[in-house]
Amino acid sequence: MSRIRIRDFHDDDLDEVVRLWGESTRDPDAVVYSLAEVIASCHEDHAVVAVNDDRLVGVIVGRAAHAQGWIVFFSIAPEVPAEHVGGSLLDALERRMAPLGLGKLSVLVAEDDTPLVALTANGFEQRHPLRYLERQMPVQRRELDLLKEVGGRILPRHLWENVSGMREEKRLLEERLVTPLADPDLADRFGVVPPKAVMLFGPPGTGKTTFAKAVASRLDWPFVELFPSRLADGGAGLAGALRQTFEVIGDLEHAVVFIDEVEEIASRRRGDPPSPTQGVTNELLKLVAEFREHEGRLLICATNFVRSLDAAFLRHGRFDYVLPIGLPDSAARRAIWTRYVPVDVAERIDLDALVAASEGLTPADIEYASRRASQAALADALADDGSADELTTDRYLEALGATRATVSPEAISDFLEDIDSFARL
Repeated sequence: MSRIRIRDFHDDDLDEVVRLWGESTRDPDAVVYSLAEVIASCHEDHAVVAVNDDRLVGVIVGRAAHAQGWIVFFSIAPEVPAEHVGGSLLDALERRMAPLGLGKLSVLVAEDDTPLVALTANGFEQRHPLRYLERQMPVQRRELDLLKEVGGRILPRHLWENVSGMREEKRLLEERLVTPLADPDLADRFGVVPPKAVMLFGPPGTGKTTFAKAVASRLDWPFVELFPSRLADGGAGLAGALRQTFEVIGDLEHAVVFIDEVEEIASRRRGDPPSPTQGVTNELLKLVAEFREHEGRLLICATNFVRSLDAAFLRHGRFDYVLPIGLPDSAARRAIWTRYVPVDVAERIDLDALVAASEGLTPADIEYASRRASQAALADALADDGSADELTTDRYLEALGATRATVSPEAISDFLEDIDSFARL
């Protein structure tokens, strides 16, 4: 099966929507929304479809009523993976309807009418024996303008599951961050204080930003990424802009705030004369202390050079944990290769060889090598000179040989030393 695309409903999709409605409606007495209602909502409300080779294989239709959204119709063709395609359709519909400021998104389905696995996997909970499912929307109406002001957004719900391998890092984040914040009652039972701030450190390209987004996705909290270089462009200066932004974030009920390459604004202060960033570092230290006074928020900072941070910045009481994020292990590299090797050729590829040959590479390095191999195979096919072949293990190994590792052996050695000196698990 070729790649499935998610896009908005077009008028010429209507015949296929009707076909899916007929195929999914086995019991006329169990229909929740009539075909006429579905058609009307396709044209007047919000509809998203899944398409495979120009054939419509999935559809979801929603409408808003005051502060509540309702899924009017949700159907997936039996030959496609319901959980994966269903999750993508639900995410797309939620993004379409999020600007309406809905308090919740609900669906009322008849027996065997909708793949429940796709709904429950996307955060819906069954509330009634009639299979009424609802979920709280991550951002309420009053918070939409605030979130827009600070450049925040709601991330897809499946990013945590999409983090390939890295089992030890995921275990640490699940235990230290996600569980105490998502289930504070359980944390209280064991005397665990939910974290307020965490530092991720490691070589560049190892996935620190990916993990920060995955945590926000797992918590179903808005994700706000702060870019110091952009904040510095404002008239208030970087320190003033940071304070203004944190004040806006303070009005959000929940938020994961992420600052990457934080060493740019929290480097070591060097006395007299003060460094150009000393005032910013001082302000950031105050903001972290104030940030910690509020519940329902998490600050994640990331750095490639933890040893360059100001000592006061890493002091106990500011960051609950200082967690290392290193290069992917063999299990993680296998998972990454599995993601990038096309399904049609996967059985012919020696994954063990690729995993061994990619030791010491970052996830971004492996992605580059896989794309290089794919592009070379496509170029040969287009040349059509009789020598073109499909993707092979040798072609991937050739691409790996031409890929320069992002992280040098010296950087890896420094990272291992930093784990001993700075990690706080």
